[in-house]
Amino acid sequence: MAASVPLSILDLARVLPTEAAADGIARSVRLARTADALGYRRIWISEHHNMPGLASSATSLYIQHIAAHTENVRVGSGGIMLPNHSPLVIAEQFGLLETLFPGRIDLGLGRAPGTDGATMQALRRDARASEHFPSDIVELDGYLTGATKVPGVQAYPHRSSGVPLYILGSSLYGAQLAAHLGLPYAFASHFAPEALEEAAEIYRTRFDPAGPLAGPDATPHFIAAVNVIAADDADTAAAQHDRAQLEWLRAILGRGRDLSDDQLVELRAHPQGRQVLGMMRRTLVGTGPEVVAGLDALAEEVAADELVVVNAAPEEQHQHRTLELIAPAADRAEPALAAS
Repeated sequence: MAASVPLSILDLARVLPTEAAADGIARSVRLARTADALGYRRIWISEHHNMPGLASSATSLYIQHIAAHTENVRVGSGGIMLPNHSPLVIAEQFGLLETLFPGRIDLGLGRAPGTDGATMQALRRDARASEHFPSDIVELDGYLTGATKVPGVQAYPHRSSGVPLYILGSSLYGAQLAAHLGLPYAFASHFAPEALEEAAEIYRTRFDPAGPLAGPDATPHFIAAVNVIAADDADTAAAQHDRAQLEWLRAILGRGRDLSDDQLVELRAHPQGRQVLGMMRRTLVGTGPEVVAGLDALAEEVAADELVVVNAAPEEQHQHRTLELIAPAADRAEPALAAS
């Protein structure tokens, strides 16, 4: 049994405290190969800065590496935080990626900094840069398609078909903007579940098929993100979920502190800890059929055209098994695909 809508993957490019960045990147490649073999639609990489547990700060380079080690799956950004960058530079990077991997590159765009205030300054990011997000997207699209909005300036290389653009967000603003522009929209319900239903409704009801960036015969395309942990038995899935919750608490509440597992367990019962774990409310845990049923229920709830899964299992062998058990392909892969 496979989910009723296409499945894609958001790879957070995690690096464990006990490993080097190269180890985390190698794990991403192994998981990408598994996803490629199993028929997942796309793999997206997120942009974050000044976070030792994430390796994707140079997001375009990470995308190139994953694309070079896969064959069929689309690879892109989930997303590039455009206010951190010049639209021209991003157009040059993604125009080159599309030239290297034709028909396989996506460009998801967000407006958050993806970091803290001090790092924003180090990025030379203007505090008001997000105010220009809509116009920057239009400028970027012009570069990617060769129809520049800046006289005398082009991004090379580029293709007239451009690179597919997606608006990403965790608030109603992104839904409104994507609808106005006539672009697909992906909602980050894997960590911001509260506004999911309203964002989906706003996007669909306000979608403008004649928007400034809408393609021919444009229709709404809504993507919801969800955390997943699937295992061959419910006890294994529950154990992985328990571990995932502790690691999430460590990531959010343990910055600059070395928290023990006992301390994390105590935090889980604390009001602040419960609030942090509430960010992961959209997490599906169970056997393969149970998680697939949950995916279908989520897709029906918000009329999603596609789901992006975040592989929340902490251990790599369970990450591979999760991908196998909920795979969109008709034929399930054997456990041999998992990392050795």
